[in-house]
Amino acid sequence: MQTMRRPFVLAILLTGLTCCVISAVLAVPSNLPPLKDIVVAADGSGDFRTVQAAVASIPKTNGERMVIYVKDGVYKEKVRVEASFVTLRGQSRKGTRIEFSQLDEDFNQHPDALGRAVINVSGNDFVLQNLTVENTAGIPGPHAMTLYGDGDRTVVVDCDVLSDGADTISLWSRNNGRYYHARCNFRGSVDFICPRGWCYVTDSTFHEMLPTAATWHDGSKDKDMKFVLKNCRFDGTNGWNLARHHHDAQFYYLDCEFAKTMSDRAPFRVIYPLNNATPTEADTQRNRDLDKSNIWGERAYFFNCHREGGDYAWMTNNLSAAPGSPKPEQITAAWTFADKWDPERESGPAIQKVAMNGNQVLVTYDENVTVKGSPRLAWQDGKVASYAAGSGSQTLVFSGPSGMKEAPASLELNGGHIVATEAAATLRNASLALPN
Repeated sequence: MQTMRRPFVLAILLTGLTCCVISAVLAVPSNLPPLKDIVVAADGSGDFRTVQAAVASIPKTNGERMVIYVKDGVYKEKVRVEASFVTLRGQSRKGTRIEFSQLDEDFNQHPDALGRAVINVSGNDFVLQNLTVENTAGIPGPHAMTLYGDGDRTVVVDCDVLSDGADTISLWSRNNGRYYHARCNFRGSVDFICPRGWCYVTDSTFHEMLPTAATWHDGSKDKDMKFVLKNCRFDGTNGWNLARHHHDAQFYYLDCEFAKTMSDRAPFRVIYPLNNATPTEADTQRNRDLDKSNIWGERAYFFNCHREGGDYAWMTNNLSAAPGSPKPEQITAAWTFADKWDPERESGPAIQKVAMNGNQVLVTYDENVTVKGSPRLAWQDGKVASYAAGSGSQTLVFSGPSGMKEAPASLELNGGHIVATEAAATLRNASLALPN
């Protein structure tokens, strides 16, 4: 049997409902962004005592990046995020906890306005960062969602997202959903990471509670939709499966490591009945219905993946069989999202042009930006124009004295910030460089 090329690193499941993550795998970020638009503190020292109250204070029509900073504490509540461009950032990964007990079957019998999960997201460009969120229902098997959403460009970084039940993270924007996860710890049972659309996960650990499938994908709305998992570690109870799907799916596993408890079963399509008994008429009809969204065949691709105790034959490198025969180094977050979104992009928005209009100066960026504070434009003769409007758009308006004809010499933050509005792995500062 083939031995692993590097030590196998696992998330250690502790007593009760707490998980501890190996720090070497999931490093805590050293330089979190400074912005804090709203502060939540259970002890009353912030703007709000609950996360839901803070989130609800942001209008649904919001177009600016809003950062909600959640101080350490245990927040026993459900949260619904309806506005777009919202960041929920914890003070510390282990110290900031949002938790609630919610079985999906109980929600179906007694629905409420907040949703079926602990955190429910309907806005686009949502970012969850540096905290723990857990569905504490504590029953392996039944659906117990921790994060549910149907928005586009959802980012989860440096978080523990935990449940004992199924569908821990259910991001289901069926037609155009794009999701990015990095340096996270996930726990659950049946299909507990189950995206619809495009999803990229890197440097994360997975713990499967039952001998069921850990990952699931629905990529039936676009042949390009894919679920990429890179440099991830999988562990679980004896006999767990790696992946399954009901509809067309496309899995990529690169540089991943699997515990010896993983069963010898390649990613597979679900066929009813699940127990291999004789199909009923209802089972046969259900399989026929699913045939309509299974037209592209089995698509599961591997590169440099290894199992503790020996590899299975279906884990053999086969990227050459994937569409376009991509090289491992080509498979990045940007590649996953067909170069239409790059959540790992480090460069900030750049200024495209500066236009004079009476006593106003229009500064246009190459993407939407959010303004905090009072940036200003300055001229060499000492004149200034103060920020007036445009946050959340590409064009910022600065107002100054009338009769300005020459272009400004510099853009100064003046104690404020100009950042990218779009969701990303990090908050990107906009460039201040004016075009010649």
